Amino acid sequence: MQITLGDLVFDVDVAGPADGEPVLLLHGFPHNKESWTETAPLLHRAGLRTIAPDQRGYSDGARPREVDAYRLEHLAADALGVLDALDVTTAHVVGHDWGAAVAWYLAARHPGRVRSLTALAIPHLDAYQHAYRVDEEQQHSSAYVEFLVSEGAADHFLADAGAALHAWFTQAGEGVLTDAQIARYVATHTRPGVLDAALNWYRANNLLGEDLGFGPVPVPTTFVYSRADTAVSELAVATTREHVTGPYRLVTLEKTSHWQPQQDPDTVAAEILRRVRPLS
Repeated sequence: MQITLGDLVFDVDVAGPADGEPVLLLHGFPHNKESWTETAPLLHRAGLRTIAPDQRGYSDGARPREVDAYRLEHLAADALGVLDALDVTTAHVVGHDWGAAVAWYLAARHPGRVRSLTALAIPHLDAYQHAYRVDEEQQHSSAYVEFLVSEGAADHFLADAGAALHAWFTQAGEGVLTDAQIARYVATHTRPGVLDAALNWYRANNLLGEDLGFGPVPVPTTFVYSRADTAVSELAVATTREHVTGPYRLVTLEKTSHWQPQQDPDTVAAEILRRVRPLS
């Protein structure tokens, strides 16, 4: 379905029982709403209703040209607007990668709209930024961000009909993404304007400089961390707890890569369900 918010039109997948508890699924970069293809059906079978929008930049009707239009406050406002359009007052919020960053922001700044938070792969950004300032491991792990915000990054990936992009997915997927998963993400990011818009998430939100200052998260929170994920340091993981004032659960996956929803949907769905139904 499509949801219009002001001048922007978002593509949104809504599925599962109409009376199920709502779960907002926020994808990251370089993904799209199909990131939840493997996980969402498991949630539907458990009686949950999922709401998975293509975030700003991914829908053809929601791709502003201005870099500042991709700041986190706008991405969060989009998510709340989607919920409002569906008459959903509060939802369980799940985010992966950049989607996790948006989810942390929502839980910190709009806790009244968030029943619970399940953050996949990316820690609280206050913890991440602190680790980047003081920890050599996180500084090394964040080197890719400097490339993504460099001039010509999109042109590099799209050269040779997206061959470099396909190679990057193959390498970044750490051997765990299937050919079908790689193909769907390459197809998305080779559509005109998509990759450059998606890179605006990094350009507009300076992870390595500007103090984003999310603040504490008061809602029940689960953070799912993959030890094999090279983008996040142990310090950022450990100090995330300091930024959550509500009930907190850290789940460490020993063998799963950064691509948790694609590689291990059973565990991801189980952790979402554990947070949604803590007493069941």
